[in-house]
Formats: sequence, C-alpha cells, structure tokens
Amino acid sequence: MAVALGAGCGEVRTNALPAAHREVTMEKIVKTDAEWKAQLTPEQYRVTRGKGTEPAFCGTMHLSKKPGIYACVCCGLEIFSSTNKFESGTGWPSFYQPIAAERLTEHKDNSYGMERTEILCARCDAHLGHVFDDGPPPTGKRYCLNGVALTFLPAGPGD
Repeated sequence: MAVALGAGCGEVRTNALPAAHREVTMEKIVKTDAEWKAQLTPEQYRVTRGKGTEPAFCGTMHLSKKPGIYACVCCGLEIFSSTNKFESGTGWPSFYQPIAAERLTEHKDNSYGMERTEILCARCDAHLGHVFDDGPPPTGKRYCLNGVALTFLPAGPGD
C-alpha cells in the first residue's frame, strides 16, 4: 500500500509495510548514499539523510486527524501513533510521545545558533525532526517532525 502526501512540497514515495511485516527489530539498516538516493525522492533524501527541514505548513500531515501510525519513510519503523498527535500551530506534524522511546535516538543540535535536540530513527538514523520541552501533558514534550520523513499507515478495520 502506498500513500502519497505532501502535494506541492515534492513527491513523496512510501513503502508502507503490511501488518504482518511490522515487527520491530532494532538491527541497524545501513545503506550507501547511492542506495538511499535510489529509494527516496530528492526532498526525502535532503531531509532524512542530509538533516534538512521541509517548509512549515507543507503538505497535509500536520493537519491530518486520521487514525493510524506514522513510520520512518526510509525503513518503515513505526514510530508515532495518531493518538499521540496534537496541533502545535507550528506547521509540522507534532506528537507528545513516540510509540516506544527506543525507536528514537536523540542528539544535541547546535546548528543555526540554536540549542535543540535532534531526533533520529533508531533503526536507520534518518533525521526526523527535533524534540522540545514545550508540549502538552502528559509528557510536556513536542516531537516536531518533518512530514516528508514519515509515511502514514492508516488504521485498518479492527485496529
């Protein structure tokens, strides 16, 4: 199943995984730049492999209220649930917690004269966005994601 989101912000290719293949393994996925470039659109590559940022209010993921799971566009690791999504007003999809903390790694990011915490996919090291301490209860966290770094897996019947 493929889901195309982000019209007007570059093509979005997804490789959504069937439910039977969504087991979580933390074995690292390592690919060459050529392999990532062949798999991803130029914008997905720029953001996830080059630590870029997509423009705010780009695409539709920040507005979506559909039930489902948000997975890493590079490796399919399911990272965020729509039940933990909230409207932050920033123009980027925002969540107050991941499905499981071990699905993310964090690094200090002092680029552009700011102190931030970068979040990466724990399986493939894709740059997903940043986490801030200004989110809603119960965590007080705001995981601010690049929509182009995610693929949306809609909840199926019975989910």
